[in-house]
Amino acid sequence: MAKSFDVSKFRKDLTKSIQGMSAGFNDPTDWISTGSFALNYLISGDFHKGVPMGKVTVFAGESGAGKSYFCAGNIVKHAQDQGIFVVLIDSENALDESWLQALDVDTSEDKLLKLNMSMIDDVAKTISTFMSDYKAMDEDDRPKVLFVIDSLGMLLTPTDVDQFNKGDMKGDMGRKPKALTALVRNTVNMIGSHNVGLVCTNHTYASQDMFDPDDKISGGQGFIYASSIVVAMKKLKLKEDESGNKISDVRGIRAGCKVMKTRYAKPFEGVQVKIPYETGMNPYSGLVELFEKKGLIEKQGNRLKYTTSEGEELLEYRKNWTGPILDTVMSDFAKKEANEVNTAEVTEETDNDIEENTIND
Repeated sequence: MAKSFDVSKFRKDLTKSIQGMSAGFNDPTDWISTGSFALNYLISGDFHKGVPMGKVTVFAGESGAGKSYFCAGNIVKHAQDQGIFVVLIDSENALDESWLQALDVDTSEDKLLKLNMSMIDDVAKTISTFMSDYKAMDEDDRPKVLFVIDSLGMLLTPTDVDQFNKGDMKGDMGRKPKALTALVRNTVNMIGSHNVGLVCTNHTYASQDMFDPDDKISGGQGFIYASSIVVAMKKLKLKEDESGNKISDVRGIRAGCKVMKTRYAKPFEGVQVKIPYETGMNPYSGLVELFEKKGLIEKQGNRLKYTTSEGEELLEYRKNWTGPILDTVMSDFAKKEANEVNTAEVTEETDNDIEENTIND
């Protein structure tokens, strides 16, 4: 009689002998809100989840598009609200404590470690050293930690520094894209099975390709392939007053966000999030337009109409569509999507049963 295959021993031997390997699935258990319900949904398929731990997320865009606002501000704040310790790596020397505190980020040492670094090698060593110590801890003692790098585009290679010191600025001859790719790939492998996340910002540049006009993300394609989530951002002018009336003055920015890559929702979906200079971002910004695209909210005269799951009609002017009224739509929509998933699963099980009975007959 053949000896049965000992799966548990095989798994144990493999994970011991092959460095960086883990067995089983590593679905995210912790998610951090971006501060925008609409952007959360486009990234994760859930209005409240946002970016996952155990993955690498990149926000890329032109200067002033709101990358730091989302990553070093909103995401850091919401991570801290969930008891996640944040290591904030500032390569631009631009994240002032007063600015972070204005975005409700807790800058105390027990909640945030801010590091000023300019070298890709130093960032890699920091993450590698941390993960080595992290894995040596007992599982129950391991904290939840989020690394935020602002930004990848400003990091330097040893070649950059050497050439600067010599006054011979030839460029790094393609070393930076390779170094960034290695940084992201290694980080993905190290954090994948742990409650450690990485969120980065990066720069974009205008495309010169008439057949592919979207802005290009700097640093090469390698680290984009290795990242789990990529959000491309554009800076647009916000010319509205507090009531939503059109004005000639610029009162803030409209952050045009397009989710270029995600494994948790439909990619290439976009939303414009308004960030007024005076008040900061309204978390409901962009939701009305999202629901209009989906046909849930419809124009009726100069107002917008929504019919709740109980059959009640909500009819309001556009400027009144925020807060509780949008909470109702989000709740209804989430329930509807959950019911559709359950119905699909039941239908599939029924089809499988019919097919099995047919075969047996």
